[in-house]
Amino acid sequence: MEQFDVVVIGSGPGGYVAAIRAAQLNFKVAIIERYKTLGGTCLNVGCIPSKAWLDSSERYFETVHSHDVHGIEVKDVKLNTKKMSERVQKVVSEITGGVSFLMKKNKITVFQGHGSFKDKNTISIKNETETKEIQGKNIIIATGSKPSTLPNVKIDKERIITSTEALKLQEVPKHMIVIGGGVIGLEMGSVFKRLGAKVSVVEFADSVIAAMDADLGKELHKVFKKDGMEFHLGHGVTEVQRQGQEVTVKAKSKTDGQEVILKGDYVLMAVGRRPYTDSLNLENAGLKIDERGRIPVNDHLVTSVPHIYAIGDIVRGPMLAHKAEEEGVFVAEVIAGQKPHINYNLIPGVVYTWPEVAGVGLTEQELKSKGIDYKVGKFSFVASGRAKASNEKDGFVKVLADKATDEILGVHMIGPRAADMIGEAVVAMEFRASAEDVGRISHAHPTYSEALKEASLAAWSGKAINA
Repeated sequence: MEQFDVVVIGSGPGGYVAAIRAAQLNFKVAIIERYKTLGGTCLNVGCIPSKAWLDSSERYFETVHSHDVHGIEVKDVKLNTKKMSERVQKVVSEITGGVSFLMKKNKITVFQGHGSFKDKNTISIKNETETKEIQGKNIIIATGSKPSTLPNVKIDKERIITSTEALKLQEVPKHMIVIGGGVIGLEMGSVFKRLGAKVSVVEFADSVIAAMDADLGKELHKVFKKDGMEFHLGHGVTEVQRQGQEVTVKAKSKTDGQEVILKGDYVLMAVGRRPYTDSLNLENAGLKIDERGRIPVNDHLVTSVPHIYAIGDIVRGPMLAHKAEEEGVFVAEVIAGQKPHINYNLIPGVVYTWPEVAGVGLTEQELKSKGIDYKVGKFSFVASGRAKASNEKDGFVKVLADKATDEILGVHMIGPRAADMIGEAVVAMEFRASAEDVGRISHAHPTYSEALKEASLAAWSGKAINA
């Protein structure tokens, strides 16, 4: 039986990054993936294809609706959804192929098949043709997550679908009903809205992207509503029925009990994701899951079995690819006897709609609940020279700083290129910068990032320069 220093189960962002870092640290490494291509949910049916769809749909929408503002007259624009879908799959193929190359480059042994525990040191790998066993001195579980559903809703993967099926649609829905106003629901809903579908969002919470700073949800709701997206916030879904090509969704208001009935040709279930630990036979290794299906770990991401680690979506914390990557590097370095660290407060969250939404650190609601005295600096993109030149006027940057020390405690933004801009805020907060520090740093003009400078000035002194 072949033995390895490190065996990684799952090849998503957490798993393959953990494998690479372990190989860089001179361990003999194996990685196990049950599907034919490496990269996990993120690269195959998540982050990468959804961003490719978002980009293509935005280009189409701009061509049809916004180019004339710039003096570009376009006629007879045709939408080729099949070709658009093929481009998305080509992007996925290139990136997953890149992961395979990295495995070879780092001399990591790849096993195709479903990995499960025979005992705490032995992994059984079963595929279509054979079953084999390998042993690991250290084992990293990185099996990710899968879409959740509601107890009263059965996903048929044809008309009642998850994001996995939505990313492979070859037609634009006439009316897509999205159940869930979080990141996945709004990203996929915005894709099909741009391509011409009617989109209705049903959300149990009273706001969209409810886990982020409340001002971000209010602004995104306002922008999407202005663009024609329909919302039923504060509504709980009571029934989803399919008859032929038509799907009916019934939802009831939390406040007055009034029922809403929506009829469409597709229902997208986007009520979150759950840890994927199916058929891992964790009990054979002496492991258990908690009430939310996660594997409990300590601060070093060690499970109850000292040489078995767990990372990414199957452990506590946000289900984010970049969080899983950081944990993959962290665990590999812990195994090597190093002392790495992760600041979980500085894991940014991003929504890749347009406008983009991003946030890091504490929200205003969290600051209030913790009783922390804070001050707010806000700068709207309507006052940004670069945003005005690009015909982008929606959104703002919001900086939250400690009232006594001026240390930046949270940065929240909605607007053009927020996904890229949030990185500056992460760096500043990692070095415990004050609002004055960022406000006094020279930013190139004109750029979108000047909005962060202006918001920081507003937080520090109460006054931005250009607002």
